[in-house]
Amino acid sequence: MEHREVIGGSCYYSDWRNIGHCDAIHINMPIGRPTPESLQDPTDEEKSALEGLTYYQEWDSGYSKQQSTRPQTLGYGLVDSPVGQMAWIIEKFWSWMDCDGHPENTLTRDELLDNVMLYWLTASGASSARLYWESFGSFGGGEKVTIPTGVASFPQEIIKCPRSWCEESYNITHWTTMPVGGHFAAFEQPDLLVADLQEFFKPYR
Repeated sequence: MEHREVIGGSCYYSDWRNIGHCDAIHINMPIGRPTPESLQDPTDEEKSALEGLTYYQEWDSGYSKQQSTRPQTLGYGLVDSPVGQMAWIIEKFWSWMDCDGHPENTLTRDELLDNVMLYWLTASGASSARLYWESFGSFGGGEKVTIPTGVASFPQEIIKCPRSWCEESYNITHWTTMPVGGHFAAFEQPDLLVADLQEFFKPYR
């Protein structure tokens, strides 16, 4: 891995899903399948998770279908219209952040616009949408992740799977249920996330 050679050292750790040549990973949105037991006699947590999955599929996944099937068609609009690019992103902040109904309850307007401008000034709306086209064939598949896995579970995550569902997919050695936060954890609650990263990776230093 080229970036590993630049970083140097004998060990490599990752936040999120870059697991190649890693000794451990830390993720915020582990994906797990409902167990047969949870479908027959779900706990309250599993009922909430099943309801969340249903809501996501019915109301919140249209962007994903578009970006994974026709990203280039969408891309023309994203790179041509600053309002279109902003709406495509800010709607997700509204929907996926722990913000009590308004993104500016969690982030400042300048912070929100700074994020949008990263896409607009670099004309990367189309290329970022293509990530879904390129990667969805392997998303959620493959063998179990066997390296130690730390999880920070935020209450307003897009897809919030219980630990019992995720154990089949990951070697979970650390799980923190966070009091606040959503999908954009590093943006919304950086202090909570950094503290959890430090706690998880401390034994590997």
